[in-house]
Amino acid sequence: MSADRTPGFNTLAIHAGAQPDPATGARVTPIYQTTSFVFDDVDHAAALFNLETFGNIYTRIMNPTQAVLEERIAALEGGTAALAVASGHAAQLLVFHTLLEPGDEFIAARQLYGGSINQFGYSFQKCGWTVRWADTTDAESFRAAVTPKTKAIFAESIANPGGIITDIEAIAKVAKEAGVPLIVDNTLATPYLLRPKEYGADIIVHSLTKFLGGHGNSIGGVIVDCGTFDWLASGRYPTLSQPTQSYHGITLAETFGNFAFAIAARVLALRDLGPAISPFNAFLILTGIETLPLRMQRHCDNALAVAEWLSKHERVAWVNYAGLPGNAYHALAKRYCPTGAGGVFTFGLKAGYEAGVKLVGNVKLFSHLANIGDTRSLIIHPASTTHRQLSDENRARAGAGPDVVRLSIGLEDVGDIIADLDQALAAG
Repeated sequence: MSADRTPGFNTLAIHAGAQPDPATGARVTPIYQTTSFVFDDVDHAAALFNLETFGNIYTRIMNPTQAVLEERIAALEGGTAALAVASGHAAQLLVFHTLLEPGDEFIAARQLYGGSINQFGYSFQKCGWTVRWADTTDAESFRAAVTPKTKAIFAESIANPGGIITDIEAIAKVAKEAGVPLIVDNTLATPYLLRPKEYGADIIVHSLTKFLGGHGNSIGGVIVDCGTFDWLASGRYPTLSQPTQSYHGITLAETFGNFAFAIAARVLALRDLGPAISPFNAFLILTGIETLPLRMQRHCDNALAVAEWLSKHERVAWVNYAGLPGNAYHALAKRYCPTGAGGVFTFGLKAGYEAGVKLVGNVKLFSHLANIGDTRSLIIHPASTTHRQLSDENRARAGAGPDVVRLSIGLEDVGDIIADLDQALAAG
């Protein structure tokens, strides 16, 4: 490839971050299944621990297999650096641990994955962090929630399970006016459909478990530093803007510039909290990413066909898929996700809660489980599973009301997917 040519997305998905192994010539990135790494000498060790040079010390903090995964995702998202961790929840924990102090607040869209609602609303309270909720569909609700204690804004690019396409640009404007970073969970869209940085996001997180890994065989999460936020401007982010005592007083934002957030999350939050991704899981997810463009397009094409079929079924009350003309979020989908509205959507049955429970028990091709983004088609009734800990009001706000069924459409022949839903609806 010529030096002046920028690699395309498909090329990056296969090659970014990777080179033949220098020791063996292996073309596929090896699984570096080791806890720790030998130093060249005492000076080399000291330089690593002082952050004066980059290199491997201990797999909890960094590992060559993980490093390729991080470079690849950073390239796909257009970020300056990335940090792979044990799960999507771990990614969120490390982001907020890096940003917040006890007593701080952040704003989050209430239309989120149920586990994130619980993490933000309950577990984070133990850290002294308070969430204020806003409405994904109304950027002004984020502005109204801003207080002097607000340190960040969080939203999903495509809300899970509601399928809402978020107007990232509008929310980014609010974040910029408030002088705080915008964090976008891009799990459902993946960078194939949408790159949040292009619309004002400062930090991106993913559950690698879902579409990026794509095969339902490994757990992981990632943080992408977009390199767009000035951590020194306000002095409100001491982890980055003040001397770090555990590294002899260096100021991370001054030393590492536009990838300082990724460094801080690694050498402070990951170092001390410890949710490291295993080299084996990193390897599996890397392998999955190689086919991401092909898979995501098939997910989208199949999802649209299934949504169109369901929208005409006599037992179906409604279908919420932004790829359908007439959907409330169709215009946003055309703007933000022109190649497809994703592989996950919800629909409701006219007979309500009990019909939804029966449906998930009647499917045969679909798997009834709490995951999305698999090659296989998946189904769940959120009100009785992933969102059951929430109140009726909060379930409805999150897009997980009593009649809601969520589908993650896989890569099977679309006729077989539809046939399975048809027999399951008839059996109910």
